[in-house]
Amino acid sequence: MLKRRIEFIFVFILMACLYIIFFTGYGQAIKIAAIAVYSLILFVSIYSLMLENRSAQHTLMWMYVMLLFPVAGYFFYLFSGQLYLKGYLYKSKRTRDRDQWEKLMRNEEARDLSFLNENQLCFAKYAKNSALSPITTASKAKILKNGDETFSELKKKLREAEKFIHMEYYIFRSDRLGREIIDILKEKARHGVEVLFMFDAAGSMKIAATDLKEMQDAGVKAAPFSPLKYGFFNQKFNFRNHRKIVIIDGEIGFVGGLNVGVEYLGEDEKMGFWRDTHMMLTGEAVYTLHNVFLLDWEYVSGERVLENHVAEKKLHESDELDGAIQVVPSGPDMQQGIMSDFYYTMMSCATKSIWIATPYFVPDEAIRTALRVAAAKGIEVKIMVPEINDSYLTQYASRSYFSELLRNGAEIYSYKKGFLHQKVIIVDGNIASIGTANMDMRSFHLNFEVNVFLLGTSSIRDLVAHYEADIEDSEKISAVQYHKRGLWERTKESFARLFSGAL
Repeated sequence: MLKRRIEFIFVFILMACLYIIFFTGYGQAIKIAAIAVYSLILFVSIYSLMLENRSAQHTLMWMYVMLLFPVAGYFFYLFSGQLYLKGYLYKSKRTRDRDQWEKLMRNEEARDLSFLNENQLCFAKYAKNSALSPITTASKAKILKNGDETFSELKKKLREAEKFIHMEYYIFRSDRLGREIIDILKEKARHGVEVLFMFDAAGSMKIAATDLKEMQDAGVKAAPFSPLKYGFFNQKFNFRNHRKIVIIDGEIGFVGGLNVGVEYLGEDEKMGFWRDTHMMLTGEAVYTLHNVFLLDWEYVSGERVLENHVAEKKLHESDELDGAIQVVPSGPDMQQGIMSDFYYTMMSCATKSIWIATPYFVPDEAIRTALRVAAAKGIEVKIMVPEINDSYLTQYASRSYFSELLRNGAEIYSYKKGFLHQKVIIVDGNIASIGTANMDMRSFHLNFEVNVFLLGTSSIRDLVAHYEADIEDSEKISAVQYHKRGLWERTKESFARLFSGAL
């Protein structure tokens, strides 16, 4: 905390130095001293940045930002989430979570995965050894397309809850949809159902204080993740909980791309039709997903609730085998960067096809290489992004990566029916990922995320069918047409790409 306050003091000193240099009539000696102080602070900051031993690309980018944008560059760096990725930030949560996951895995029996295909085994070997969470063969996944299917199913299951409802969202709004769910939560809490409700403090800024008060009066326990008032000096405000998790009675779990708000039903005039994908889980995978929630709840509430749910794992051994499923959380609390590694491994194990649908396509170097090499080898690579994005920088940064992929034979589609928000990857039609993590640096390194990886499950067929239908609502970007785009478009893309490492 002391170092963080010193860095904020540096910001004000830099501002004072610039004011003395450019806007005062002080003598030359004082202005030279101000220049010296300004230069010294920048030198110390850049030297500290260099000692962090990040990639040369990111180190140079932040050096340029701090040098070329006086004060603003330093301030942007300070608030960008690039500091303290490996330091004390979330250290207590990270340590406890890792201990709990290792304890969970010690009690796990090794699963027979010999029924998987060669490409699935390729991915499973990595996934088994790299994630702290188990691969289960006693789970089922149901794909939910868009908001109508998702919230219809969710509200139905919430009303059927008998023991508890545990809910975690990045965005939860006090609009028509949000109040419908709040009313269900209040009703269930009044009837003795335990309701724990967690929301991200930044993403859910528009949740009404009156709604929270009514929930608490009804018996709902509500808690914000990383309240903004505590995050100004320690940078926690920039590490957001992007997870969307609902657990009902330990038997049903919901996870995917949909937050709670009428825009996710396509009712927002500005955004229009909203294309998204969610999932309902049953079986052992629910237990793993529940652990992600419980560890988050313990962190925000200070309560110790994990032990109360140790025996909730639901075995479905009598059911017909339906592939394998793994729930993988990532973020500052445990395995930063692992989601990028999982995506890379999926693509590296592909033998026929790689299909991607993402609203924010800002891949790191490893993923770009995997896609470029796969396309050059003749593997079918399809990337679907929205025609219109809700982020100017991300929209143009995404387009800056099209050129190298198109040159190597990848197909890129622009979704035109509305805003495409789903985060889906399908490999060879028999491996898939659905979850909360976008394909950008924020999801890979800053946000708390959770994805579900499917190996040979029947639900993948639905994902394939939905993707093929989405292609019909998209326009294929022609390599010739793309390369003929105007200078102004190329300029915007190149400018946005400069900041892609911080998006």
